[in-house]
Amino acid sequence: MNAFDAGSLRLYLVTDPQSCGDRGVVETVRQALAGGVTTVQLRDHGATTRELLDTAKELQTLTAGAGVPLIVDDRLDVALAAGADGVHLGQSDLHPVDARRIGGQGLIIGHSVSCIDEIEAVGEWPEGTVDYLGIGPVFATPTKPNAAAPLGIDGVREVLANCDLPTVTIGGIKDIHVAPLREAGAAGVAVVSAICAAADPAAAARNLLAAEAIR
Repeated sequence: MNAFDAGSLRLYLVTDPQSCGDRGVVETVRQALAGGVTTVQLRDHGATTRELLDTAKELQTLTAGAGVPLIVDDRLDVALAAGADGVHLGQSDLHPVDARRIGGQGLIIGHSVSCIDEIEAVGEWPEGTVDYLGIGPVFATPTKPNAAAPLGIDGVREVLANCDLPTVTIGGIKDIHVAPLREAGAAGVAVVSAICAAADPAAAARNLLAAEAIR
């Protein structure tokens, strides 16, 4: 079995090259790790496979040194080639059951859901197929314009009432939302622009962690 720890979902950074700007993804992640992010997900839908792999290898060196998991969005092939800790799969990506069969039990697998029906579907898969769920969007966000309708915090609470797996919430989350989402039952929050677009990613990460007043 893999060494997945639900505590690693506490502050989950999803990269976005546009938000990172001239600083770049790798430097942004370096600074965010210094601020305390607990998981890094590499997401770059505009990169070629080789570009994505090169970035994943650089990030894996950084995250391994910090003791933080590196997750690759969508691309199991890149995750395996880079030696990343896991892969995160959406509703239209490779099925998590197939990813588990290919990647083995040592791979962390996350899966995106946006409603109770999708959570119930996960419950029909073999035990251990998925390690955690990404739930959202909580709020509308420009970094993923084709996402499902926003759930809001009350919607997250309703969805989590039917979920046994650890969950990380995503979508337009700011520091004022962290405590309510943790109170609603989320293991953590995933952010994109709140850190990637910040002038000081380390300070932004620390502020998000400090906002977790209930834990």
